[in-house]
Amino acid sequence: MADIILRKGEGRTLRDGGCWIYDNEIKDTRGEYQNGDIVTVYSESGFFLGRGYINDNSKIRIRILSRNENELIDEEFFKRRIRSAFAYRKACMDISSCRLVYSDADRLPGLIVDKFNDILVVEIDTLGMDVRKAMIASSLLDVMKEEGIIIKGIYERSDTRVRTLEGLERVKGFIGEEFPTDVLIDEYGVKIMVDVADGQKTGYFLDQKANHNAIRKICEGKKVLDCFTHTGGFALSAAKVAKEVIGVDASERAIEQARLNASLNGFANISFLTADVFDYLPKLEEEKASFDVIILDPPAFTKSANSIKAASKGYREINMRAMKLIKDGGFLVTCSCSEYMNRDLFAKIILEAGNSVHKRLRLVEERYQDKDHPIVLGNNVSSYLKCMIIQINNR
Repeated sequence: MADIILRKGEGRTLRDGGCWIYDNEIKDTRGEYQNGDIVTVYSESGFFLGRGYINDNSKIRIRILSRNENELIDEEFFKRRIRSAFAYRKACMDISSCRLVYSDADRLPGLIVDKFNDILVVEIDTLGMDVRKAMIASSLLDVMKEEGIIIKGIYERSDTRVRTLEGLERVKGFIGEEFPTDVLIDEYGVKIMVDVADGQKTGYFLDQKANHNAIRKICEGKKVLDCFTHTGGFALSAAKVAKEVIGVDASERAIEQARLNASLNGFANISFLTADVFDYLPKLEEEKASFDVIILDPPAFTKSANSIKAASKGYREINMRAMKLIKDGGFLVTCSCSEYMNRDLFAKIILEAGNSVHKRLRLVEERYQDKDHPIVLGNNVSSYLKCMIIQINNR
C-alpha cells in the first residue's frame, strides 16, 4: 500500500468532514500503486490523515474512506458503512423508498444507492468504487437481508458524465439477475411508477419527497401550476387536495409518465402538457391567466461556478414571470438544485424578482433536500437543494 504525503497546510477540508484530496495538494508518493488502489495519506509532518482510493486521471486525486488508521477497506468495511447509513435513515424517515447511500455524506464517496421498495439502483461515479462493484453489491444484499428485507434485484445507473472525468465509460444494466424495471412506490399516499432503467437519474427524484408533501396545505381547494413537473412529483401531491392542477414540462416522455401516474391515482383534477416553461409563462401572462399556487422546480441552471451569472438571470426571469401570474395572497414554491447557487444568492435573486414586479414577499418556510440526502456541516457539496415557500402580495 502506497503512502501519499501532502504539502504543508493541505488537507484542510478533511477537518470539516470533507473526503477529497486534490492533485495540487500532494507533495510526495512513497511506494507503488495502480489507479483505484487504496493508499494512506499523511501530512507533511507525518500525521495520519486517512485512507482512501487514488486515481491519477482525476483532479480529485484521492477520496478518503476512513479516518481510522487501524481500519481495513474490505467487504466488512462496506457492510459497516451501509449498516450505519441504513440505521440513520430508519431513525429519521420512512425507508420503503429512500436514498440508502449518499456518497460523501455517508462516508462512501463516489457511491449512490437508491431503494425503491425491493429494488436497489446503484450509481458509481468513481474508479475506486467501480473496481469494488461486486463487493459493494454483495454487501448491500447482505445488509438488507440482515434487516429482513429481501431485495429482488440491483440495477446500475452509472451513466453520468462525471464518470468520464475518472477515465470511465458510462454504463447501465443489471447487476445479477434481470427483473421488471418499472417499480410502483408510494409517496405519502400518492402512487408513482418509477422507471429505474430509463427514468431521470436513478429513476426518480427522492430528494424532493418531503417537499412534495409539504405543499399540500397551501394547495387545498386551489388552482395550481407546476412548472418543470417532470413525472409529476409536486403536481400529483397537490392533486390530492387541490381544485385544479396543471403540470408543464418540456419532455414529452416525462409528461407521458406523469399522465400514467395521475391515472394510477384516479386523479380527474389534473392535466399535463408539453411546453417550454420559458415560453409558456409569457403566454399565460398574455392570456391574463392567474393561479393560487405556482411551483418552480427547474433542472440545475448551473453546474459550475463559471456559469453563475447566466444561471442567476434564468432563475430571476422565471420567478418574476411566475409572480406576475399569482393571485394576491397566493403562494410561490421555488426551488434550485444547484450546489453552486447558494442559499443567500438564491434568496437575493428571488427578492430582486419580487421587486421588479412590485410584489411583497413573505417567507413561509425554507426547506432543503429530504433526510435521506443528509447535509454534512462544513461540506458544501452535500448541501445543494433549496426550496422556498413564499406568499406573494401586491404592494
